[in-house]
Amino acid sequence: MDGMDIQALVRQVVEEVSKNEQIRSEPAYKVELVEERRRRESLEKRVNELVEENKRARRTAEEAERGAAVRSELQRLGVAKVDLAFKAVQDGILRTEDGRLVARTESGEVPAREYLSAFVNENPEFLPARIAGGTGMTSGVKAPENRASVDLEKIRPGMSAEEMQRVREEIVRVASQTLRGL
Repeated sequence: MDGMDIQALVRQVVEEVSKNEQIRSEPAYKVELVEERRRRESLEKRVNELVEENKRARRTAEEAERGAAVRSELQRLGVAKVDLAFKAVQDGILRTEDGRLVARTESGEVPAREYLSAFVNENPEFLPARIAGGTGMTSGVKAPENRASVDLEKIRPGMSAEEMQRVREEIVRVASQTLRGL
């Protein structure tokens, strides 16, 4: 019987020692758990901030892309005062879920290209003046007519002053014809 009591006594002592070890290590585990929770919450907060920042950046990029598309369409339509026309139409043009640019009108959604074309037709003041000049307007530098055109391959560094002047005159002639619509 003494053998049984000794075994029971040893078992009881081992259980008490392991309980004491567990009680002593529990605060360390709890501190570690609290620390891990704090780190996780901090990381979650940072991830949420990054997600919001990403959304803002995406919205800004979409707005810039929408603005560039509207401005380029206005330029394509020949609008001289692009920024002024853009300010007039920017609030009416939206991007749909499928990525198309549309304008909301009283008659419903209209493709942006049609809307801008109608806007320019209704507001010709945004187009360049048909007749340049007015009272007291003198003619600008007249480009020489009927000159031989300049070959682009012949334009190079170190050209003679005479050749360079001929190239400049040809550029002025072509530009003035383009501006007059000839």
